[in-house]
Amino acid sequence: MNKAKASSEKSVSASSRTVSLLSQLEKINLDSVLGESDNARYVTSRILHLVQSQEKTRKEMTSKGSTGIEVILSTLENTRDPQTILNILNILIEIVSVGGGRRASVLVSKGGTQILLQLLLTASKDSPPNEELMVLLHTLLAKIGPKETNARRAVDRGYVQVLITIYVDWHHHDSRHRYMLIRKGVLQCIKSVTNIKLGRKAFLDANGMKILYNTSQECLAVRTLDPLVNTSSLIMRKCFPKNRLPLPTIKSAFHFQLPVIPASGPVAQLYNLPPDVDDVVDESDDNDDAETESEIETEIDDDNDQYFKNDDIESDINKLKPRQELGRPIEELKMYERFFPELSENFQEWDLVSKEPKPSVPDANLSGPIVVPTASEEHSAEANPSTKGVALKECSPLLTEDYNRRPVFLELPKKDNMKGSSLHQQNDQRNMLPSCQCLSQEIVKGLDKISLQNSAKNDQHYGTGCVVKKENKASVATLACSKPCEHVSPCGGSLFEGSSVQLGKLCCTGVDSEEEEDSRSSSSGEHAMFQVCDVSPVHDCDLYLEMVKNTKSIPEYSEVAYPDYFGHIPPSFKEPILERRYGVQRTKICQDIERLIYQNDIIDRVVYDLDNLSCSVPEEADVLKFNSKFESGNLRKVIQIRKNEYDLILNSDINSNHYHQWFYFEVSGMKIGIGYRFNIINCEKSNSQFNYGMQPLMYSVQEAIRSRPCWTRVGTDICYYKNHFSRSSIAAGGQKGKSYYTITFTVTFQHKDDVCYFAYHYPYTYSTLKMHLRKLESMHNPQQIYFRHDVLCETLAGNTCPLVTITAMPESNYYEHICQFRNRPYIFLSARVHPGETNASWVMKGTLEYLMSNTPNAQSLRESYIFKIIPMLNPDGVINGNHRCSLSGEDLNRQWQNPNPDLHPTIYHAKGLLQYLAAIKRLPLVYCDYHGHSRKKNVFMYGCSIKETMWHTNVNAASCDLMEDPAYRALPKILSQTAPAFCMGSCSFVVEKSKESTARVVVWREIGVQRSYTMESTLCGCDQGKYKGLQIGTRELEEMGAKFCVGLLRLKRMSSPLEYNLPSSLLDFENELIESSCKVTSPTTYVLDEDEPRFLEEVDYSAESNDEDVELADNAGDYEATNQDDGLSDQDSTRILLS
Repeated sequence: MNKAKASSEKSVSASSRTVSLLSQLEKINLDSVLGESDNARYVTSRILHLVQSQEKTRKEMTSKGSTGIEVILSTLENTRDPQTILNILNILIEIVSVGGGRRASVLVSKGGTQILLQLLLTASKDSPPNEELMVLLHTLLAKIGPKETNARRAVDRGYVQVLITIYVDWHHHDSRHRYMLIRKGVLQCIKSVTNIKLGRKAFLDANGMKILYNTSQECLAVRTLDPLVNTSSLIMRKCFPKNRLPLPTIKSAFHFQLPVIPASGPVAQLYNLPPDVDDVVDESDDNDDAETESEIETEIDDDNDQYFKNDDIESDINKLKPRQELGRPIEELKMYERFFPELSENFQEWDLVSKEPKPSVPDANLSGPIVVPTASEEHSAEANPSTKGVALKECSPLLTEDYNRRPVFLELPKKDNMKGSSLHQQNDQRNMLPSCQCLSQEIVKGLDKISLQNSAKNDQHYGTGCVVKKENKASVATLACSKPCEHVSPCGGSLFEGSSVQLGKLCCTGVDSEEEEDSRSSSSGEHAMFQVCDVSPVHDCDLYLEMVKNTKSIPEYSEVAYPDYFGHIPPSFKEPILERRYGVQRTKICQDIERLIYQNDIIDRVVYDLDNLSCSVPEEADVLKFNSKFESGNLRKVIQIRKNEYDLILNSDINSNHYHQWFYFEVSGMKIGIGYRFNIINCEKSNSQFNYGMQPLMYSVQEAIRSRPCWTRVGTDICYYKNHFSRSSIAAGGQKGKSYYTITFTVTFQHKDDVCYFAYHYPYTYSTLKMHLRKLESMHNPQQIYFRHDVLCETLAGNTCPLVTITAMPESNYYEHICQFRNRPYIFLSARVHPGETNASWVMKGTLEYLMSNTPNAQSLRESYIFKIIPMLNPDGVINGNHRCSLSGEDLNRQWQNPNPDLHPTIYHAKGLLQYLAAIKRLPLVYCDYHGHSRKKNVFMYGCSIKETMWHTNVNAASCDLMEDPAYRALPKILSQTAPAFCMGSCSFVVEKSKESTARVVVWREIGVQRSYTMESTLCGCDQGKYKGLQIGTRELEEMGAKFCVGLLRLKRMSSPLEYNLPSSLLDFENELIESSCKVTSPTTYVLDEDEPRFLEEVDYSAESNDEDVELADNAGDYEATNQDDGLSDQDSTRILLS
């Protein structure tokens, strides 16, 4: 009690002392008596002591109604005593250092800025200057500078020019760099003033851009001056005038008229725009400081960051509980019965492995009923005519003898009625759809110079690969394919009967480097032959061209990109994550600033333009040529900036005005040993793995004809940063003043006059998928593998959406084998709903090839499950080079709740398949949608859990009495032990409101599939496990697809009651909650709508002048034992999982 009383008395005493001292100081100011400086010095020193030692004193001086700040500032303005000035500056610093921005605002509102700047001007005239005084002044100005009212006052009084002059003066006279803190303080003041538009204008009017550019260049040689360079770069970039993109419109260069216009949303807004509206930029962008203000480093109370609440996490437990809803009448769902013939097939006319009857089988003809949940035994001869978009052809064997032909090595009896054969409808589709409407007959005539025909005298084969032949005087190489194809006519005139395709122009007139002399010697009177190695068992050059002819694109592409024709094999060498060179980003930004300062040095010449068909191809030898007019290509415009530097603009998704990220284009006309800089200037995401070691991909035709046909990671000086091009409010989802971002990289080519292709990630076209499916079907053993290739529906452009069924054939056509066949649980897989996520297709390729392989594990897996696979949910988007949307201009993975059959046919019918399975009580055991992630490393999964979602909200999960089967964690945990690229620490099982219409959440909530996942594969590389520090390639992606299959097999074996119970420790997830998942943030606009939580990795911008809104680091990556062999026994795998 006595202690409390003493404390109270002490507090009162301190308060009264502060009031008394302030009264004395006020009296000194009023008297202005000579010799009062000693008194002022004494009083201010006492006040400083109280302020430093007691928080209550600091609060009292800035509290409402207090005159303490006015008294202090008045003394500062009137006194000439150096010590008194130092005391007051220290008092003010103590006051504003704690308590957030409110106290700084009080100081600004009392006129403190003007007094401090006036003092700064006076002190700068002293010779030599008082170092301590200058440091304190700049420290205080930097703290109060971010206040907008303060910045406006500084502009109104002309202080911007003064601040620049002071900085230049310090820069010139501080030759030993002893006063760097003072110089940085001045820059901080300039930075604060330029947070508003008036400040930026005053900075430009004062020639500040050129002044800071020159001073920062002079500081580059001294590493300790980097803080000055970085701050200067940030100021210059912020003041760089915003420009519009050099485009007539931000809408796609290609147009597709939708059959139905959505009633609301971005697509509806796009269609409702008046035709004369300039949608590239609008006046409001110039007057809006919202973006700049969002970058200001405002001080907030210390406890604000201690409590993080993610409003996007679903907290309503009633909405979280799965509620199985068919959503469509059962009579309507019967239309999908035809896609499940395996549930009614009796295999009586099939050639199966076993024909021996078994004693337990009562009747070979299955006279007794087979009591299994199944669809009806008979197929409807005619599908429901009201089913719009669904392929209505009857499931039937191949329609031609060529298509029915099987590989000779199988030595199987050929039967006329091959019901287990894949459902190819190529000839049907030719009748239903005009053949190759997209191919221009005029370009077909160009085949006179590019021949794809075999001739008798050129029938020389070197292996099974494609062969490039070059005549002595020909300026363009002639291509021939020597690889036999089981399913298409031999190479010849019939290949292009009715329609043709053209390979892109091959610019190489010869082969340089070590093979040049050989080619010259062999070309006199004869053709020089260059072998392209056999790429893959499922790649066939001829077959690819055949597939391309039936692929329909909106631009009506008629060219084939060489990488898609030749194919790709993974390089034999490792490709490490690129180490970021120090200062690369500020160097690039300075080079951009030079464009404004030295405008006469800029060429500014358009060399490629999809919007201007009359744009001529440059004839100069030192100008690069570009092309993107092929399947999946994306490049809209190219502008030559300097001799070896080009700005590239990407095309937006069709029926959209944004989503610029995917690129795939051709470059030719290069020279050896020259570094060419490419700037892709209209990206939209706020961050990218290009800042964390990812490199773009390049494919060299010269390398391909040297038997090295592969995509490789290339590029130096790579970075991703905000540029000076602004998005209009139309493109930014209603937000104003948003900037675009630049991907910049430099490439030095190895071959003269090569033809090279660049891509965001490993391309995988729709035609490639069709070729792979056809090859897989031709190579499989029908006695072992039940394989069907159905057409789920047609897309908006008239392309078919494939549906694949894979399982093991029954051992015989007797009762128990048919029963086991029909009762296998379903696994439902899908991929490539987002066209730019090509890694998802490579993972799917690995899954398909594993399922079709001859290994014992693969056979066991087929005997365990029936796989229903939609390998490409968005064919139109893939074909036309979109990044995220379909032709409807919408993200298809946001349409699962209520898909429109006219606008989203693939989603509508994919959901219909799942609804049908739910209706007949055959829910899939697992649903997984393959995706790619652009801002995280490794491969990981997102799932759905009520309990984990509730744990990340303010609701106490324990009090909710929740009972949830933790088996949803089993498969990710298995994969973390078996797949080298998989990281359990990056997985999340939280359900977010913004994801409620995604496949993962809808299949979990509405269909009732507990193990419903999104599997995300990095576009960059891995930071854990076997592949730590390496960029990911197609080999690793395909391996991931295969390991996913292995995980399903182990899940089956471990969960089987006849073998092993699922280890409890495998599902003990309460101690393994992923803390990073609770700090996801919701997208604020549909423009950057992400499938999953935003990227949480941080770049150290301490040496870079990048954005200040750097996101938090994600340190939740667990190291997992990964390199497990497929051949591990079940006991071994169980032991691993338990360890």
